[in-house]
Amino acid sequence: MGIKKVWFVTGASKGLGLSLVNQLLKAGQSVAATSRNLNDLIAAVHANAEKFLPLSVNLGDEQSVEQAIKATVKHFGRIDIVINNAGYGIGGSIEELTDEETRNSFDVNVFGTFNVIRKVSPYLRVQRSGHIINIASIAGIAGATGWAVYSAAKAAVIALSEVLAEDLKAFGVNVTVVAPGAFRTSFLTSESLVLTKNPIADYEDVRAVHSRYLKMDGEQVGDPEKAAAAMISLASMPTPPIHLLLGNDALQRATTKTDALIKEYQDWKAITISTDFD
Repeated sequence: MGIKKVWFVTGASKGLGLSLVNQLLKAGQSVAATSRNLNDLIAAVHANAEKFLPLSVNLGDEQSVEQAIKATVKHFGRIDIVINNAGYGIGGSIEELTDEETRNSFDVNVFGTFNVIRKVSPYLRVQRSGHIINIASIAGIAGATGWAVYSAAKAAVIALSEVLAEDLKAFGVNVTVVAPGAFRTSFLTSESLVLTKNPIADYEDVRAVHSRYLKMDGEQVGDPEKAAAAMISLASMPTPPIHLLLGNDALQRATTKTDALIKEYQDWKAITISTDFD
């Protein structure tokens, strides 16, 4: 990575975010990294203070996000790449999850991303350059039993990214949404995953799926260091993709879903086109 850029990375104290920050700093890049817990972030990252700006940010609070963006521009002079990585998993049927649990999930996984985009876009628009990379999940493309709220949140991130790419392209700003499969991070631990506190006995299939997922912890096929390197490589591409899957499992799930959608659309084509005026 020859060209030096300024990166703004959310959710940087663990998992994929931490891998990203460490690789970027090792490559001599300038990084502003956010976390709710500043001490955890500083303890996890050992770096030259001139190149590393740790920030305590509540992504659900517009003012907190705005202050972090301003602090980054003041410290480094600009922002080139934004990685919206902060998020967490939430499991349970819709009936089992409370309104508060559901809204909290969207606050972090969706509205936190909106807040960062809203506050950083003026800088990228004026400088006529930049790249926003939003981390979604394969669950946003092909959801699984027991993860409806999480899938809905990540599907929202994919949809907003697709339109954002159109909205910002006139200003020379690229947008990529990344949909990873299962990677060997802390995602399946209590640090990053919330399961319903009100399980209903009838949802046996949901419990079975959750049990199977939890047993995967530490055995996921995806390497987070390779995922971080793949995302970092996007910044040097003249025409980066809008969608990027990470992991063979993600590719298989997305392909299966796409094929099923095409078949269903064609199977019901007669009814679909019957609604037009003659």
